[in-house]
Amino acid sequence: MQLSVLVRRAAGMWVLIICPCLPAHLSAQLPLQRACAATATTLTPRGWRTSARLPQQAPRPGLRLVARVPLPGPANRFDYQSFDATRERLYINHMNAGHLLVFDADSGRVIDDIAGLPRATGVLAVPAHHEVYVSAAGAHAVVILDDRTMNELARVGDIGFPDGIAFDPSTDKVFVSDESGGADVVIDAKTHRKRSTIGLGGEAGNTHYDSVSRCVLVAVQTRNELVALDPVSERLVARYPMAHSDHPHGFALDQVGRLAFISGEGNGELLVLDLRSLKILARHPVGAEPDVLAWDSEWRRLYVASESGTLSAFWLDGTSLRPVGEYHAPRAHTVAVDPRTHRLYLPLENVNGHPELRILAPL
Repeated sequence: MQLSVLVRRAAGMWVLIICPCLPAHLSAQLPLQRACAATATTLTPRGWRTSARLPQQAPRPGLRLVARVPLPGPANRFDYQSFDATRERLYINHMNAGHLLVFDADSGRVIDDIAGLPRATGVLAVPAHHEVYVSAAGAHAVVILDDRTMNELARVGDIGFPDGIAFDPSTDKVFVSDESGGADVVIDAKTHRKRSTIGLGGEAGNTHYDSVSRCVLVAVQTRNELVALDPVSERLVARYPMAHSDHPHGFALDQVGRLAFISGEGNGELLVLDLRSLKILARHPVGAEPDVLAWDSEWRRLYVASESGTLSAFWLDGTSLRPVGEYHAPRAHTVAVDPRTHRLYLPLENVNGHPELRILAPL
């Protein structure tokens, strides 16, 4: 295997493209694969067109409180959530309790409480496999659960600090941010075995799969970069410096609109990145230490939850992101959205000595 390295200046940024290349006499014998479409100048395949969107009326600013649901367990930190729209279930990591809570959105109650997941950080439901992946950072492992029985199926260990999780259905691979290890770990969703570890050169923030570019995107927070991984070759193929970002950790994707929303923990700022031109379209202030973002694609709403307890709401008008209000609650740093009802879920670690789930709705 040969590696070819190319450095280009594009859209005001220096971009490193790392290309794994086979000798010509071997590459001609290989079948064509749907590899990541990242280049120096774009994260959108040539010829791809954004589908037409119906115009929307500007929403009323603000959020209303729908319900306050007591949660089991001690009054300590929560982390990521994952919504399974096929079953109307919300999986909530009670991080410092080492538990995963299963919340039924239809009945409005917790229906299961899974222990044995020390420092549960990232979580992702994979309905295609009837599985839930949980980053048990305290055990340096990813735990795979059966979503029908909630029994443990497997553990993939030897991961420094597993955090964000993404799934690529085209390759049947799971990608896990190893924050302290400065890498993304690749897991085979069929065999539940670790396939590879992709070095990032810095601390890994969140990880998401982009079905349009067919790339796995990772925020490398200590380098102020967004990087693209090829899920086919399991290699880092491009680096994109994020001007004005300070320690980017959380981000969300509007895949159809070809936008990335990237928050900087260090400066409390949200960037809007055009995934076609790789240009920063806008910068918005959010709460201090933004952590988790949630994107409602149908209503074009973006929510940014911050460690400071500020939930910032935005509406996407074309390619312009417009603020539509804030909600304040203690330590409201993690948010999830139900794509069917458009309701928001904010687990709070300590409300009068007990954890609580607040459910909100746009006005």
